[in-house]
Amino acid sequence: MLMELNKLHILAFGAHADDVEIGMAGTIAKFAEEGKRIGICDLTDADLSSNGNVVLRKEEASRAADILGISVRTSLGFPDRGLFLKEEYIQKVAEMIRRYKPQIVFAPYWEDRHPDHGNCARIVEEAVFSAGIKKYRTSEWNEPHRVQKLYFYMINGFHKPDFTVDITPVIDKKLASLRAYRSQFELTAESVQTPLVNDYIETVESRERMFGKLVGVSYAEGFKTKVPLVLKHDLLGEEPCGN
Repeated sequence: MLMELNKLHILAFGAHADDVEIGMAGTIAKFAEEGKRIGICDLTDADLSSNGNVVLRKEEASRAADILGISVRTSLGFPDRGLFLKEEYIQKVAEMIRRYKPQIVFAPYWEDRHPDHGNCARIVEEAVFSAGIKKYRTSEWNEPHRVQKLYFYMINGFHKPDFTVDITPVIDKKLASLRAYRSQFELTAESVQTPLVNDYIETVESRERMFGKLVGVSYAEGFKTKVPLVLKHDLLGEEPCGN
């Protein structure tokens, strides 16, 4: 029964707190409003961030989670700028997948300019595969779990999406979740100059507006996939295909 209560519909992994919000906070808010159970797992505590500190960033992450209505937020405490394809890290991520049994897993787009984001994607991809292998052993939660889908969200830059999610009704929640990270996105007299404190939220908003324009809505988030998508409706978008 406990394992059933733990189950999530979506589990999103990020290298640092705020990664998931940048890429897919709107999608999370949208499904949370529909009653779906969503989780975020940050691989590091972002202890090398130029601004803020670990304690403050955890507080900000908690506020962002409350805004989005997620069910679970956790951190694995891996070293910041130390994310590499290690069996230890794959095993820990696989444990999270087995513990929460998500239908869908999200990770950063693997071609992001930040090495931690790309390495996070590779660790998660390996863990998704390993979590479904019966004889693959982890320290805890050894019952195998096969994730239905693995998708990748975008953090930095503009990339052509393979599909989008309309987030128009929840764009304000997305922006509010980003503003919860004041230490990262708010320029103060004490701030170290980084790309994040130079209108980064406005850049993200512009990107989602651009993605929305591509598909005929006000705002959308873009995602990448390594496998083709199957349409659940016919090409006219009227009736489900088949029975």
